[in-house]
Amino acid sequence: MSYRTVEEQLDRVLAAVRRHPPAIVPLDEARGRVLASDALAVSAVPVFDNSAMDGFAVRFDDVANASPDHPVTLRVIADIPAGSALDPAIAPGEAARIMTGSPVPADADAIVPFEDTAGGLADSLATAIVQHAPKALGAHIRRAAEDTAVGDVVLGTGTLLGPRQIGALASAGIGRVEVAPRPKVAVVSTGSELVSPGQPLRRGQIPESNSSLLAGLAAEAGAEVVLCRVVDDEGDGPAEAVAEAQRLGADAIIFSGGVSAGAYEVVKQSLGDAMEFAKVAMQPGKPQGFGATDDGMLLFGLPGNPVSAAVSFEVFVRPALLRLQGRDSIHRPRMLLPAGTDWHTPPGRRQYLPAVIDRSDPAHPVVRPATRGGSGSHLSVGLGLAEAYAIVPAETEQVFVGDLIEVMEL
Repeated sequence: MSYRTVEEQLDRVLAAVRRHPPAIVPLDEARGRVLASDALAVSAVPVFDNSAMDGFAVRFDDVANASPDHPVTLRVIADIPAGSALDPAIAPGEAARIMTGSPVPADADAIVPFEDTAGGLADSLATAIVQHAPKALGAHIRRAAEDTAVGDVVLGTGTLLGPRQIGALASAGIGRVEVAPRPKVAVVSTGSELVSPGQPLRRGQIPESNSSLLAGLAAEAGAEVVLCRVVDDEGDGPAEAVAEAQRLGADAIIFSGGVSAGAYEVVKQSLGDAMEFAKVAMQPGKPQGFGATDDGMLLFGLPGNPVSAAVSFEVFVRPALLRLQGRDSIHRPRMLLPAGTDWHTPPGRRQYLPAVIDRSDPAHPVVRPATRGGSGSHLSVGLGLAEAYAIVPAETEQVFVGDLIEVMEL
């Protein structure tokens, strides 16, 4: 039997991705979006020379030799709170009381913290008795543009904007950013045996879980889920779902089930002319369907077993959704960990095993199967325990304790 490699299938998927023009949005609407162009600093960081301490702005030469045995007394001629626009002239023998973040007077070249004076804050508006000299010229002064200058790239194209990134952009005076649109995704579960979770089950029926699983994974990847529905194994439900998804402007539709070799493979029967169905050398997730409509909507046909659907999403759908957004990286980071137990692998197919990372010994973590059932594609409850996929090459026939395994954290 001839299998397609994971990489060959993924190449076909990514080659079909068509990105949409970017949009400019206010910064407070940009969380979770991806930069479509470099974000350039509007203001410097820091904006101006400012004090890193509460204390006194001084001339360094005045206090360079101050010590507890030979303190230096300075006359305080101004008070500069944060937000002040004052720039008082400071003559030799004078100082200005200053608070953290306040602009440093042009005549000052060092800050003496309150802790290095005799009176501290309690006696700070008339004189400053300096007992400890600053370590160097410029001590405790944050220089303008020390972090970023006007026009510098704050964050580059392809950056996912989370809270820290939003904060960095705001600190550089950026109020609007150019971002990629969120991909719109439709999720369709197939199977006449599927019943909504919590409903009574007759013989042969099972709770439908893939729509929740795949919709959640799509949203986690930055997509907007515009349609979630279930179709049975008869009729032309998949084609009808494609038409509805197109009306909603979907960029991708994800089917689960109906793509294998059985007698009731409704996705194959309904969309056989629009999709290609292949066997991929991976376990779980061997049967895969993929195609694209004339207007560029991606058509994913994933296996129906929950673990197969989850793994297939991770390997093929998620990279496509990230590529649609122009992400600078479309793959999760991976690491090598020793196996904490033995397990079997499928011959000739790359294994994606739902796994946990055992950190009982923090210095020597190991990877183990998430359940005793291993990588059975029907073990949906075990999938909920997984925090990673252990990825075992197709040529490996058996994993033994201590073998180094590639691990993808989720």
